Amino acid sequence: MNSPVAIGIDLGGTRVRAALVTREGLILDRVEQPTRASHGQQSIIEQIVNLARGIVKRADPPSVAGLGICSPGPLDTDAGMVLSAPTIKGFTDFPLREELQSRLPWPVYLENDGIAATLGEWRFGAGRSVDHMVYITVSTGIGGGAVVDGNLLRGRRGMAGHIGHMVIAMDGRPCPCGNRGCWEASASGTALSKMALENGFADGIQVFNEARDGNEAALQLVAFLSRQLGVGMVNLAHIFSPKKIVMGGGVSNALDLLEPGIRHHIEKNAMPPFRTITLEKAQLGDNSGVIGMAELVFSANTFSVHMEASE
Repeated sequence: MNSPVAIGIDLGGTRVRAALVTREGLILDRVEQPTRASHGQQSIIEQIVNLARGIVKRADPPSVAGLGICSPGPLDTDAGMVLSAPTIKGFTDFPLREELQSRLPWPVYLENDGIAATLGEWRFGAGRSVDHMVYITVSTGIGGGAVVDGNLLRGRRGMAGHIGHMVIAMDGRPCPCGNRGCWEASASGTALSKMALENGFADGIQVFNEARDGNEAALQLVAFLSRQLGVGMVNLAHIFSPKKIVMGGGVSNALDLLEPGIRHHIEKNAMPPFRTITLEKAQLGDNSGVIGMAELVFSANTFSVHMEASE
């Protein structure tokens, strides 16, 4: 192996993943740990630094192009700041990029986790060769990103893609963001877990398992969740006009159960020209974020080289 590698870090409220990734999107080494989410800023910084240094030491690559880390947000990626990450203690107006850069020898890049996963799937997963796509991750919450006219949509301060917080029911369930009726509050894995408990199931996994066995109550919950997901996807279709919607996150493992109901809602409620969108499960799984961040590192280095050559 002669070419440089990039370090991709996916920091979540539950797990943190680190990987060494080639320019072709291949993972050479990977490690995953529970996030020290309740231990405070410096404990998490130490955890990330140790993971990065450890994986580089173990694989001993010829060179490292940089480290890219994605985090829940909102973030100000231009300033390298986590503005608000409620699932991680102390991550409010926190200069994450600066803190890591002061401890590491490589260039450090920061991106929203939904945008990073969108980039990973677009370059190396289910969105390859697609100029118009939306990626959604449905797990604890709902996040994602969009590719429009062959360009990754980042928005002001890099804050585009908080699709889970579009309101789909004015008097709906309360959302962790403080609003009510957000798509996340109605259609996420957390929302399904709450509905499962209210209907006598242990969790969402049991709901899906029972639905596969024909349990009527479970099938009704699956139908409700499909409808809620469909509502949001119709909105995304009308806003972004994608050719394809790619769905990741834990709930996507039941896409075979959910897709008929989602498709029915799209056929019924999307304007006719928008009904031709396809829906596909993400191909990179839990690696979408780390691969996307590695791609961002390589893209940033390429841009820097081009700028230097033109000066």
